[in-house]
Amino acid sequence: MRIALYQPDIAGNVGTLLRLGACLGVAVDLIEPMGFPWSDRALARSGMDYAGKVEVRRHVDWDAFLAASTGRIVLATTTGAVPLTDARLRPDDILLLGSEGAGVPPDVHDRADLRVRVPMRAGLRSLNVAVAGAMLLGEALRQTDGWPAA
Repeated sequence: MRIALYQPDIAGNVGTLLRLGACLGVAVDLIEPMGFPWSDRALARSGMDYAGKVEVRRHVDWDAFLAASTGRIVLATTTGAVPLTDARLRPDDILLLGSEGAGVPPDVHDRADLRVRVPMRAGLRSLNVAVAGAMLLGEALRQTDGWPAA
């Protein structure tokens, strides 16, 4: 199981997801370009002391990510056809999250093997990307018995 962020805009959300990955033993892929300067210092600031406890892979673009990836790509999207509560997730899934401002472009959306949405109240647009990622990861770990040992 992996979490992948497509062209993230906000360093704080990357830090939150790095912390999530560290705590739950899940690697994080970052698909560039990012909307903020990336450096070891930025990683330490956004990921706090958790940054060194998570496997992070950076990819220069979408094609590089695809070339390095195995497993099914599961996209969290507001226009997903399958509610998260109905999705069947697998241990080798890559949970893909779009950028905070634009989501993912149509070609990335179309490439996903499974598109899921978090059910929400009518009239509301979307959740914060890190919150949606945590919900998706939590459900994936529940379904696959992948929670780390206490």
